[in-house]
Amino acid sequence: MIKAVLFDFGGVILTSPFDAFALYENEAGLPPDTVRFINTQNPDGNAWALMERNEVDEAGFCELFEAEALALGIEISARRVLDCLQGELRPEMVAALRIIKTRLPLALLTNNTVSMSKTHHGGEQAEVLALFDLVVESSVVGVRKPEPEFYEIACRGLGVLPEECVFLDDLGVNLKPARAMGMTTIKVTDPASALKELTTALNFSLQ
Repeated sequence: MIKAVLFDFGGVILTSPFDAFALYENEAGLPPDTVRFINTQNPDGNAWALMERNEVDEAGFCELFEAEALALGIEISARRVLDCLQGELRPEMVAALRIIKTRLPLALLTNNTVSMSKTHHGGEQAEVLALFDLVVESSVVGVRKPEPEFYEIACRGLGVLPEECVFLDDLGVNLKPARAMGMTTIKVTDPASALKELTTALNFSLQ
């Protein structure tokens, strides 16, 4: 029986940053998926990983990320890449959150660069964050998805077992360890399809 629902933020509740990356790459004359390609190099120790674990600040990230890109023969603006992380709320996801909130605990599991307590002080996104019983942020806890400890922190915080959770994320690499721990996982590519899967997992309506 599912006793808690865990959500990623960007690409699940918010529109995907990958769409914004694609727009920037097109504007800058870069090949498609350039940002993702850079981030596949040394994924646990590169600039992105260090920033999400709060081991470097944004200035340090920009220096390291641009150096990593140059080593691959790519000139890119790290600041523009960071700007791509701002997404828009998906209304259908927010509506589902409000329904789930009346039935089950909610947790937000997000790899981020700055704590949400510093960036979300008001407005719609702050209202959405207030729906969660637990928020686990890589920049705060010092570990990140897909490190197993990240998911363990969420389970301990909610007082549930992994097999009692369903977890939604837009990246398969983040879902794999959660699934190995026993969680029900849903990959979010199309929000409507993901919510259908979630409805089946929860066995109650999200409309």
